[in-house]
Amino acid sequence: MLDTVAVFLSITAVLAFLNRRYVGLPPAIGVMSIALALSLVNMALSGLGFEALHTFETSLVESIDFSELLMQGMLSLLLFAGALHVDLSQLRAYRWQVASLAVVGTTVSTLFIGFALWALLSLTDLALPLSYCLVFGALISPTDPIAVMGILKSAGAPASVELVISGESLFNDGVSVVLFSLILAMIVSGDAPSVLGASQLLVEEAGGGALVGAVLGYITYRMLKSIDSYQEEVLITLAAVLGGYALASHLHVSGPLAMVVMGLIIGNQGRSHAMSEETEKNLDMFWELIDEILNAVLFVLIGLEVVLIHFSGTLAVTGLAVIVLTLLARLLTVGAPVAVLGKRFRLPAGAWSVMTWGGLRGGISVALALSLPPGHARDVVVSLTYMVVVFSILVQGMSIGTLVKRVIPCRK
Repeated sequence: MLDTVAVFLSITAVLAFLNRRYVGLPPAIGVMSIALALSLVNMALSGLGFEALHTFETSLVESIDFSELLMQGMLSLLLFAGALHVDLSQLRAYRWQVASLAVVGTTVSTLFIGFALWALLSLTDLALPLSYCLVFGALISPTDPIAVMGILKSAGAPASVELVISGESLFNDGVSVVLFSLILAMIVSGDAPSVLGASQLLVEEAGGGALVGAVLGYITYRMLKSIDSYQEEVLITLAAVLGGYALASHLHVSGPLAMVVMGLIIGNQGRSHAMSEETEKNLDMFWELIDEILNAVLFVLIGLEVVLIHFSGTLAVTGLAVIVLTLLARLLTVGAPVAVLGKRFRLPAGAWSVMTWGGLRGGISVALALSLPPGHARDVVVSLTYMVVVFSILVQGMSIGTLVKRVIPCRK
C-alpha cells in the first residue's frame, strides 16, 4: 500500500511541476490533461507492441479502489476544506437560491437525465433498465467547483456568481449521494420504489447528516475556543472531519452534508470567536494545502483511469449524445430558472450562461459510477460517466474563463 501511495504522489508531483513550469493550465485541469495524454500515448504504444508501460499503468490503477478512496477518505476532507472558506453571512443572503438549485435542481436533473437516457439507450444495443439510468442521473448531476473557481476569480466574475456556484456545488454533492444511495438500495433490494418511503429516507439521510454536522461543529467549536495552540487546534479539526465522516456512515446519514455543515460552522463561528490570528492563519494554510494536494491526486487519478475504460463505436457516439443531454439538463434546471427569475436570484445578466457552462462534473461522479455492482450496466454507466467528466473538465473548464469575460462585466 505504501509503495502505491508513494508512486501516485510522485507521479502527481511530477505532473504538477510540468504543468506549472511548462503548460500553465489551472492546476486541476493541467494535471488531468497531462495524465490523460500520457495514458493515451501509453495505450497507443501498447497497440504497437510496447506493452510494458501500459501493463505497469494498468496494474497501478487497478491497485487503487477509486470509489473507496474518494467516498470514504478524500471526500470528507475536500468538502470540509471547501466549506471552511465560505462566508456564511454572504451565503445566507443567497440561501434560497442555493437551496433551490442544490435540492430541487439536482432532483429534477436526476429525473430528466434518467428518463432521457433510458429512452436514448433503448434505441441502441446498450439498453439499460430505467433504475440504472436514474442512478446515472443521480451520479452525474452534482457539480464540482474545484477546477472552475480559480478561473472564475481570475476572469473577474462577480462575487455573487462565485458564491452561488460554490454554495450549490457543496450541497448538491450531498443531495446527489443521498439520491444515488436511495436508488441503488432499491435496485439491490428489488423493492418497488415508494414515493413516501423514498421521501422519508431522503429526509432522514439529509436531515440526519446536517444534524450530525451541526452537533460535531458545535463540539469542535467549543474545544477550539477553550485552548489557544494552533497545533492542537489543527489536529482537532482533522480528527473531527475523519471521525465525523465515519460516525455519519455508521449512523446511515449523509456524511457529505455533515462535513459541509461542520465546515461552515468552524469556518464562520469558529473563525470569529474561537481562533487567534495565528491559529486562523495556520488552520487556513493547513486546509488549503490538504485541498490542493488531494485535488491534484484526484485529477491525476481521473486522467489515469482511462486505461480501464472499454470503449466501442456505439458507446462513443452515445457518449457524445449524453454530453449534450447533461448540458441540456443543466440548462433546464439551473440556467433557465436563473435567466427567468433573474431579479429574484439577484445575479447579473448573463449569469445563467456561466452557471450552465460552469457546472463541471468531477471525481465524485466517477467514484459513484465505479461503486456500482459489476456487470453490463456498470460498464456502460462508468464509460458514459468518464466521457462526460473528461469533456466537462477539459472543454468546459478551459473555456469558462472566456465565457465569463464575454457575458458578464468584470466587476465584483
